[in-house]
Amino acid sequence: MGESFAEWIPAGWPAMTLPECEAALCTPGSKFEIDTVEIRGVPTRVWKAAPPSLAALVQAARGHGERLFTIYEDERVSYEAWFRAVATLAAHFEELGVKKGDRIALAMRNLPEWPVVFYAAVSLGAICVPLNAWWTGQELTYGLNDSGAKVLVCDAERLDRILPHRAELPGLEHIMVSRLAVARPDTSRLEDVIGQSASWASLPDRALPAVALEADDPATILYTSGTTGNPKGALGTHRNFLSNIFSSGYTAARSVLRRGEALPDPEPRTLLTVIPLFHATACSATMMGALAGGHTMIFMYKWDAEKAFQIIEREKVHATGGVPTIAWQLIEHPARENYDLSSIESIGYGGAPSAPELVRKIREVFGALPGNGWGMTETTATVTQHGAEDYLFRPDSCGPPVPVSRLRITDPEGEEVPQGEVGELWANGPMIVAEYWNNPKASAETFVDGWVRTGDLAWLDEEGFCHIADRAKDIVIRGGENIYSSEVENVLYEHPAVMDAAIVGIPHRTLGEEPAAVVYLKPGTEASEAELQALVGEKLARFKVPVKVLFYPETLPRNANGKILKKELRGLFG
Repeated sequence: MGESFAEWIPAGWPAMTLPECEAALCTPGSKFEIDTVEIRGVPTRVWKAAPPSLAALVQAARGHGERLFTIYEDERVSYEAWFRAVATLAAHFEELGVKKGDRIALAMRNLPEWPVVFYAAVSLGAICVPLNAWWTGQELTYGLNDSGAKVLVCDAERLDRILPHRAELPGLEHIMVSRLAVARPDTSRLEDVIGQSASWASLPDRALPAVALEADDPATILYTSGTTGNPKGALGTHRNFLSNIFSSGYTAARSVLRRGEALPDPEPRTLLTVIPLFHATACSATMMGALAGGHTMIFMYKWDAEKAFQIIEREKVHATGGVPTIAWQLIEHPARENYDLSSIESIGYGGAPSAPELVRKIREVFGALPGNGWGMTETTATVTQHGAEDYLFRPDSCGPPVPVSRLRITDPEGEEVPQGEVGELWANGPMIVAEYWNNPKASAETFVDGWVRTGDLAWLDEEGFCHIADRAKDIVIRGGENIYSSEVENVLYEHPAVMDAAIVGIPHRTLGEEPAAVVYLKPGTEASEAELQALVGEKLARFKVPVKVLFYPETLPRNANGKILKKELRGLFG
């Protein structure tokens, strides 16, 4: 398939093999030197030069000074101003009685306050719990109770969803609200502590809290979707997040060497960040590297392709993306040719299936280099990374593992299969989270001797590039958002007419896939598609509502173990 993109691959490429690149970049004393340390009793390859903690990263990022860290509409925040807000808020958390290991939940859209709250929490040694801002009040309540959050920092929209459930949150001691127009009982205003973003530069110059932090101390709980039960909280460590900085930097350097060019001096870039920060992709793969490199992150109140064009033209944005949906909308919008988008150098994405056609379109339309990768919440995003000519040559791959990570492909018994055969993908490395929060059974099933069983089906080619074949788990990934089938099915079963229900993913050109339902009704009962969609919409976030509901004439087909044959059901949608 790579031959179809040969016109963009320079003569003589690749100038170096992957092992040669690793040998050149990971030499002792180099930026990408690799060490081996014990993580939870397992010898693990790590980036030796990674900062020792997220607090150390915050301190180092202050050195970017007056360079802009975030842009949001007409609000522009420098690294120095951001640091002062982080230090002030961390001290306030201490005054509230927050200690190392306590949980601070964060629920808001992408605002300049988001990275202030996140880094204030983790610099204090607290565990930050970024909650899905699209969740309903009931879903947010679950996340708050399951994590045992002591403090919640949210915006006014999330507060409106949570307040009706306040009595269900006995462990939540403090609610701080950002951009709240009218004071509400039992809450405090975030601005009363740090002020508005325009005034952060005038906050007192104070140090971060003096807390002893280790690389493998817990730092976050990110909720992930599974095939059964409620969302599980992936307990991430400081090392998990810091590893992404070097993994991304290594991949960029590898592409340059593969091209046969000399490594350039690093330069700060401007990034249009349009996916939610509560995702591992934005929080870990994007924001960590931004702090390290002094990059500028631009947030949007709401995604709109033409507004994105305006921002790209005005701010000379170098990189954007996040999920394939974003790239497709930028490519296909009729107003695209009205704007100067020549500053775009790369469009990257992950988190959803993407077609090789998208690789070609990015190069044709923008003259930019495409990039993607594979990871999951349990891997704090990056395990494999793919970009530049390697991606043009293998547009159906998600790239090779970064040097500190290892992959293996196994049969159902856990034995490795020969190269080129499809099996379950396992991953190992310093980016693998510690466990599932308060869920030892699921942890034991998923995390084995430093490896994570991903549930994805994949194969490795002769050079170690990973190719995702399918997902073993019944997860629908809609534009990067995970929807686990059982959650939606359980809501459908609440309808008195529903006897059998299954959620499957159906292809969508830009979103990757969307949820659809196949339902068998009890004899003599009735229910309409709109009625069932409305029921799901009342209970769950809008993106989880089935776009189609098909009514099956009999109980749904199952295998000998009683498992519904979802592969057969997908075929019903053409």
